[in-house]
Amino acid sequence: MTDIDAPLTRPAKVVRERKLTPAVWALIILGIFAVVSLVRLITGADNLTSVGAVQSALTAAVPIALAGLSGIWSERAGIVNIGLEGMMVLGTFGCAVVGYQHGPWAGVVTGVLCGLLGGLLLGLAAITFGVDHIIAGVALSIVAPGLALFLAQLWFGGQQSPRVADVPRITIPGLSDWLSSLADKGWFLISDLAGVAGGAVTQLSLLTLIAVILIVGSAFLLWRTRFGLRLRSCGEAPYAAESLGVNVYLYKYIGVTVSGAISGLAGAFLVVGLNFQNGQTAGRGYIGLASVIFGNWRPGGMAAGALLFGYTDGVQLFDSTGLAMRAFLLLVVLALAFYAVLQFRARNTAVAVVTTVIAVLALVWFLTTDSLPSQLVKAAPYAITLLVMGLASQRLRPPKADGHPYRKGSH
Repeated sequence: MTDIDAPLTRPAKVVRERKLTPAVWALIILGIFAVVSLVRLITGADNLTSVGAVQSALTAAVPIALAGLSGIWSERAGIVNIGLEGMMVLGTFGCAVVGYQHGPWAGVVTGVLCGLLGGLLLGLAAITFGVDHIIAGVALSIVAPGLALFLAQLWFGGQQSPRVADVPRITIPGLSDWLSSLADKGWFLISDLAGVAGGAVTQLSLLTLIAVILIVGSAFLLWRTRFGLRLRSCGEAPYAAESLGVNVYLYKYIGVTVSGAISGLAGAFLVVGLNFQNGQTAGRGYIGLASVIFGNWRPGGMAAGALLFGYTDGVQLFDSTGLAMRAFLLLVVLALAFYAVLQFRARNTAVAVVTTVIAVLALVWFLTTDSLPSQLVKAAPYAITLLVMGLASQRLRPPKADGHPYRKGSH
């Protein structure tokens, strides 16, 4: 028996988790919208939930969510995947090379295949040759951008490719216009709900729909099927899985190659409708990895994290005056205050005090400024990522054997 499997033989600590009903979740979401609407009215940042801002936020959130889903597939199989960024870069280049000549769908398929190749390379290093997962992933994230830049110089004659055509987009006639006009009214809560709904049914990319289907399908496959149980067992207790007849190597390779393919799709999403550029991924692979940790290695939590990070990124791109980001600062103050109350109730005094101090400083900043510096606005998604990760790290439970070396029959 190894150290990895040993805890499974000990008496498990009973953890009572309070399961919320769909009605309670609906009330929570409605309450969040009410707070956002109140902040919008107080600050006058009408574009906080406008149709355009929501569209921009969705565009920013999808590649992060796909990168996060990619990380879940890999890490649930026991392979720490720091190479998400590199796989995304391979996806962007592959999509650009084929996409501008043969159409966007051919480019997307090529981007997926390039990402899959990156996943296979990581699997070969980490699973077959036993290289440390972190080192292998970092190496991939360093080599892939350099390789893509070198090949781009040869292929395109520079650091930028010709434009790749866009995939079809969906707009529901009538409903989209009605929601947009309702959002423009500026009514409390109703206009905010209309703005979000309008952004979801206006110029919606088919790739966004595919991303939603992949997240829901992956959640079902990994948590509701025998295949998913076996794959997750490789990330929790591989030697116990081996004793039950599970081909651990095979499932680890499946996890890491699917991870690479989804990362490649995330990269292709960035190129479709635009062109390949050096540094195009801009650290979204790492933010996707942060969303995995924020979501406690589950698709639902990961998607929430990706939406949060993507919303911050998308709104700052749409917000030319900086007014929405100042309003976002007030939202951060309220969220921190709420979190501090929860921590005080849970008697986590140190965390509660630190959170309160940060909230007070943010409130002072909000009250003493009319707009945020443009440099800070651009860095806001990364700053929010660090802040949320610091607070969310209190209740995380990664797969137990994640990152541990595995050798068949060695225990």
